[in-house]
Amino acid sequence: MNILRDVRTPRALKRHGGGGSPTGAGITNWSPTDVPIAPQMFSPILVVAALVASSLGNVYESVADLTGNLTYDFVIIGGGTAGLVVANRLTENPNFSVLVLEAGVSNIGVLDSAIPLFAVNFLEQTIYDWNYTTTPQSGVNNRVLDYLRGLFWTRFSGNSANLACWEDVALTLGQDGMVYTRGTVEDWDRYANVTHDPSWSWNNVLPYFFKAYILSFPIDTFNDLSQNEKWSPPADHHNTQGQFDPSVHSTLGITSVSLGGFQWRTFNQHVIQTTKELPDVFPFDLDMNSGQPLGVGMTVIDVIRGYQNLMFGNVGWVQSTIGDGMRSSSATSYLAENFAQRKNLDVLLHAQVSDLVAASHANGKLAFSGVRFSQGIDLFHPMLFLYISSLELAGTSQFTAKARKEIILSAGAVGTPNVLMHSGIGDRNILGPAGVPTVLHLPSVGRNVSDQPFFLASWSVKFNETIDSVTQNATRFNEAFAQWNKTHTGPFTNYLITHVAWLRLDPDSSIFDNQTDPAAGPHSPHIELFLAPGGGGEPGHFVSAGIYVLNPKSRKYLFKPTVRNGATHVWPGGSITINTNNPFDPPVIDLGLLQNDLDIFTLREGIKRANQFYSAPTWQDSIIGPTQDLENVTTAALDEIIRNSAGVGLHMVGSAAMSPRGATWGVVNPDLLVKGVDRLRIVDASVLC
Repeated sequence: MNILRDVRTPRALKRHGGGGSPTGAGITNWSPTDVPIAPQMFSPILVVAALVASSLGNVYESVADLTGNLTYDFVIIGGGTAGLVVANRLTENPNFSVLVLEAGVSNIGVLDSAIPLFAVNFLEQTIYDWNYTTTPQSGVNNRVLDYLRGLFWTRFSGNSANLACWEDVALTLGQDGMVYTRGTVEDWDRYANVTHDPSWSWNNVLPYFFKAYILSFPIDTFNDLSQNEKWSPPADHHNTQGQFDPSVHSTLGITSVSLGGFQWRTFNQHVIQTTKELPDVFPFDLDMNSGQPLGVGMTVIDVIRGYQNLMFGNVGWVQSTIGDGMRSSSATSYLAENFAQRKNLDVLLHAQVSDLVAASHANGKLAFSGVRFSQGIDLFHPMLFLYISSLELAGTSQFTAKARKEIILSAGAVGTPNVLMHSGIGDRNILGPAGVPTVLHLPSVGRNVSDQPFFLASWSVKFNETIDSVTQNATRFNEAFAQWNKTHTGPFTNYLITHVAWLRLDPDSSIFDNQTDPAAGPHSPHIELFLAPGGGGEPGHFVSAGIYVLNPKSRKYLFKPTVRNGATHVWPGGSITINTNNPFDPPVIDLGLLQNDLDIFTLREGIKRANQFYSAPTWQDSIIGPTQDLENVTTAALDEIIRNSAGVGLHMVGSAAMSPRGATWGVVNPDLLVKGVDRLRIVDASVLC
């Protein structure tokens, strides 16, 4: 039994009446001594007073609570990672008024969103998710996959490897696993090359990771100017010397980043010892966010001598958006109480946007000034969302928010193209059959979608100092919870992952005889291994490796469509499309997962590297064996195992990709304004190309 999967907030909300209030009104205190043994162990306590701010400022449950006539300078669609950062930055100027429309509920009092270890509960469909599924994926034997997208105003969607949009939007990434990863120098320089805009280069983006600047208006206007990264001590305050590079981090920001706050000492010792025993294969990496995860500060001789090693990669300590033993997200940082109380910022929950309205044309460009949304606490509670039909929507209250300056779409890589298409912006060949009149033919909308294939491998071990010792034992679990509740320390302060390995394929591999290298450059990895002291999925003690294909070949960076016989040729990669004109019907999600030989080859190589890692001498007296034999099988058999078991990394990008200014392909220009549309900007992971 995995006790974590018995932890469910809905029971608490239903039994204790907290569901109607994001502040958990009426819950004043609680004690771990009140917690019974699993599976009902958390029913009295999931609306936690310790996590509840005294006020949410201008965060509203009902449109009736808003003052004014729903007219603002900026209307932001989506209160996730990007949307809340943009809202924060814009409202630093007291002359700008901003409305954020968020379909979900507050994260306040939702324990799974605060305790790092409980993030595992978001890795399956919950009431805090859109509960999307994909089309049957031919690359994984026609399986239909759950596609998790969060439904909070601090949604955890986003690409942990790469996201930086308008100013420092992406630099607060808190995906489900809270792994803080900037990407490589080459990743950002490739964005600059693709867009023909040097402002996207590593050197120009890096300052926004730190984000320290003085506003143009008087400094005493606000005393809560926000920066981004705040390197923080781990929850256990252990000595971190030699585990990260202070020179590439900031301590002045508001989004906490830290190393692990609880030490799985046996596992950690074996991991570091592996880097010493196999230095030519798994050398130690001091800091994964230096921009050079495969090696920093190399001399010319190092490069000449070490290029063979670079095809393998480095191993280092994971860095996470965690502070004081709790998740640090855009909601807890960029919409913290002092920011939420700004008089020029309103955030409306339970507000589901259907489309953009009030279209006009000026100077040869289309423009929208309105955002139509439906709002109802009961109707759009995530528990009920899946059961809404178009007939039921007829009785729902609809409203229009007006934007004097800009509409900013931050609805995520699934939501953003969905809103665009239901507004008539997209490929007329998709919109027409769905019954949506085409306002602007922009065929790149919803195309070039990709996500990272994922495979989990695990090994049974003899030592019992694992996460499994907590999640499979009710007594230990309650003790750990009591410790977290009292001091915000202990095993609950970590997610599953302690270390990350970045790996490259052998450049001389035969796979490259007829395949081009999908990585951004020779110093960028093909594979990411998440190393964890637990995760076998069955009774016992385990170690595991989560294996990601970082740059699936189905994703084409220079994705200019070709035209044959007057028709646009088939687009590479996956897609987000619509098949009805009801904006509240789920979009059609096709990931194109594992449809390229290089992608499945890369997963095979990742599995081999994981086996190699856990076969180092230091593990010999600890490893009992793999939970599934992935070594002594034929290539065809291993491919079949992968196709039957592989999942998706939930790091979708590309559905509203940026391209050079003036290009006839792509959705947004490098400044993230939608091509052919005035005063409409997209700021989320969908723009990454």
